[in-house]
Amino acid sequence: MEYQRRRGMKSKQENFQNNGGDELKDKLSQFGEDPSQSSTIFTEDDLKKATKILKNNLFTCKRGFGRVSKGTLPNKKSVAIKRSRAIDPNRREQFINMVLSLVELDQENVADFLGCCLETKEPLMVYESVDNDTTLFYYLHNNSDPDSVSWETCLRIAIEVAKALFYLHSRTPKIIHKDVKTSNILLDETLTAKLSGFGDSGLIPLDDTELATFVQESFGYLDPEYMQTRQLTEKSDVYSFGVVLVELLTGEKLFSLDRPEGEQSLIIHFLSCLKGNRLFEVLQTGFRNDKNNLVEIKKVAILAAKCLKLRGEERPSMKVVKMELEKIRPMGKHPLTNKSKNPEEAYDTREPGDRGDQHPWTNENQNFEEAHPTERGDTSDQHQFTNENQNFEEANYTPEHGDTSDQLQFTNENQNFEEAYKTEHDDTGDHQNA
Repeated sequence: MEYQRRRGMKSKQENFQNNGGDELKDKLSQFGEDPSQSSTIFTEDDLKKATKILKNNLFTCKRGFGRVSKGTLPNKKSVAIKRSRAIDPNRREQFINMVLSLVELDQENVADFLGCCLETKEPLMVYESVDNDTTLFYYLHNNSDPDSVSWETCLRIAIEVAKALFYLHSRTPKIIHKDVKTSNILLDETLTAKLSGFGDSGLIPLDDTELATFVQESFGYLDPEYMQTRQLTEKSDVYSFGVVLVELLTGEKLFSLDRPEGEQSLIIHFLSCLKGNRLFEVLQTGFRNDKNNLVEIKKVAILAAKCLKLRGEERPSMKVVKMELEKIRPMGKHPLTNKSKNPEEAYDTREPGDRGDQHPWTNENQNFEEAHPTERGDTSDQHQFTNENQNFEEANYTPEHGDTSDQLQFTNENQNFEEAYKTEHDDTGDHQNA
């Protein structure tokens, strides 16, 4: 018995050293944190107390890449414990720097990264969870009453996730999530989104076996360029976010053999409908007759198509995506948490023409004021929804300076959905080839 205890202690010490534990403690001390009292470094015993699932190294895979287990810390905080991949000695410093970066994250729509345990062969990453353990995937695809999913909620969730990704991308050093999907978006009891699943953000697999597993578990969300370059960039997160937008718009899973031939791939079907002026066919049932939000739904669909461009350089940045979504519907206080305010009053529901909204798709190096011209004489990038008698050239939607490849006509509100939506080009064929 004593022999087994000593052997276990030796194994923990070896794992701790191999996983860079000593280096991490040194760097924590440089930040003025006492490593012996650090909440960033958990022991295996700490996590055994948090969850019984840790016995015999048994994990349940609930979401994202890797094996995830639910637990509760002594302070009653709900956590998700994710088993990472074994640390390659050549990438140990990269892992340590990633941990230090994640610990410093502080944004309301990013799940808190609480620390890690390095006493196991494969590090255990500990991050915030939600008590109800609900994800956006579950909310969209396992809801017993799909019609209860409101457009206001879906748009707010999209804005919150966009804010989280922009926050990660704007950090120094920049953090790329690399695994954005609906199963990595937590929803608390007020349906507030928290982006999670970034415990392996800096550790994309190198060998073919790990690569195959990664591609399989991220299939549908993964940037098409990754298969050629094996590199994921911030524009890869943009592509994945575009896929999430399509799920929010349609309420459908990415792939289903139960759908008719030609519609089994949701992204290809969505882009085909967009190109064929048939967006109505692919929308969630509850959105199809939502005349009050029709313009907003169309604009989000256009934005999703921009994010899904096959070439990363043609996709907007998350900064632009976030700004576009916020302009579609400026956010007030959360309708489920602000009890003194009616849900309808929590959002600005005025039509774009009433707000004087402008479409900035401009130089990403410009500052906010330059990207959103407000001078009366500057209308070069304005949405022109006001004059229903304008011809197509004058009234169409031009997302980028000189780019009219994805034009949208919003001029006649009395037209049916298909007639009101005009698209001259998208990447449907290329996505099929990809």
